[in-house]
Amino acid sequence: MAAFAHSAPCWVDVQLPDLEAGKRFYGELFGWTFRPGEEVERGGPGVDALSGGKLVAALAAKQDGRMPTAWGIYFATDDIAATVTRIRQAGGQVITEPVRVGSAGVLAQAADPGGAVFGLWQAGDRSGFQKQNEPVSFCWTEVYTRQKDRVDAFYERVFGFRGTDLGAAGMGESGGGESGTREPGTGGSEAGTGEPGTGESETPESPESETPESETPESGPVGSGIGRSGADMPGADFRMWSPAGTEPGPDTAIGGRSVITDAFPAEMPSYFLNYFAVADCDATVEAGVHLGGRVSVPPFEIPYGRMAVLHDNQGAEFAVLQPPVSR
Repeated sequence: MAAFAHSAPCWVDVQLPDLEAGKRFYGELFGWTFRPGEEVERGGPGVDALSGGKLVAALAAKQDGRMPTAWGIYFATDDIAATVTRIRQAGGQVITEPVRVGSAGVLAQAADPGGAVFGLWQAGDRSGFQKQNEPVSFCWTEVYTRQKDRVDAFYERVFGFRGTDLGAAGMGESGGGESGTREPGTGGSEAGTGEPGTGESETPESPESETPESETPESGPVGSGIGRSGADMPGADFRMWSPAGTEPGPDTAIGGRSVITDAFPAEMPSYFLNYFAVADCDATVEAGVHLGGRVSVPPFEIPYGRMAVLHDNQGAEFAVLQPPVSR
């Protein structure tokens, strides 16, 4: 079984107050089908979401009402114990120590120095996505933070990411631990995450034992919510991440970092925003509103397609991206 490359986004899930309502919303919005998810110690009921019979995400019923209703992202690691050690050394916080999920794999949950929460997944029998970068599947993730310098250094040390900065001229300098020219940008929303396979924040289910169709995201910042962050505008501050061992730039980017500025309330926490590819951005937004969701950022054009940001019918935020039409 081939696992995802180290540091690649490999799974997303969402914690919801009402699991059945979530199934109705995403089932109608994305055409997902569902099957029971494997329950683990301390975990709650959850379901795997499938598109065309392939794993794309998971939904879980929150067991603690104090936890955020939110989508969470997981990064693959081939040595979760070593990654957890690097997280602590780099100034992050380990929220959930590595815990084995049967033969599926091992998971952990952590927060970066700015407070954004993310998960780790070391694959056993289950790797993660079986479908991505295709309509109604995951295509991009980015973190929003107020502590860009600490956060940039954190992800570069923990995952080996190399950065490419986008600024007023569009593309900036690339590098490892040192950033290129970075100018003020904007960002902001609600925070939260889940765990592999369930969306539950402490002991979720995990990706299952089928080899994913695609081991790493296709090239290019397909989401690069630079429109959300303002990085497609003068004075923007957006950094794309490329995995270690690759030449940093749009062709190898797997995620990004934007900045929450003083234009947003001080109590707004750092968070990850996850993107799903769609065939028609405007139609998806219209359907989401019809299903009880609301629009956070209306559809608009960015260099990588047409995007929008939505909240589902229970408040979990996510973005959708319609890639540009090939000519």
